[in-house]
Amino acid sequence: MNNSKPQTVKSKYTESWIPIKGIENGVIILDNKYRVTGVKIRPRNIFILDGATQENTIIALKNFYNTVDFDFWLISADRPVDISGYLARLQLLYNQTPSPVIRKLINQDIMKANDFMDNNVTDTEYYILFKEKNMDMIQKRLRTIITGLANCGLDSAQTSNEDLRVILDNFLNGGVRTDFGTVTS
Repeated sequence: MNNSKPQTVKSKYTESWIPIKGIENGVIILDNKYRVTGVKIRPRNIFILDGATQENTIIALKNFYNTVDFDFWLISADRPVDISGYLARLQLLYNQTPSPVIRKLINQDIMKANDFMDNNVTDTEYYILFKEKNMDMIQKRLRTIITGLANCGLDSAQTSNEDLRVILDNFLNGGVRTDFGTVTS
């Protein structure tokens, strides 16, 4: 009989169970040498377009998804919207405008912007991510995705380090952004 005790691994990192070595150049580097990357898709509301354009876009997306010959994740992530710069410009405009009618309109916009800020408005972002070890294959897959989405009328670009951090924050912290450092013992 084996009387050995279960071994506990003590780590100086708070979340050592996450197999991430780092994030660089828009790529998450995993402990097993895989790399996770993908594209961020610029949102487009196709439902404000005419019916034929909507149908063509949906058909193009179906065709695109059916031509992708590798595993991928389609992810939506909420990111807080920061409109403080817009709000500051409105306030400056309000202070510089002599017309009471225009000041009233600007004040209504300021009140609406404050309402957005008070209700923690978020913007939904869309990503297609995949994992791969080979850097040449990563570049090929990125081109495939970006070209395929462009054929559907959608703009996309490779994920940035910040995009990947937002995705990880969403999954690991329930969408709450963390700006504090790692707790060590």
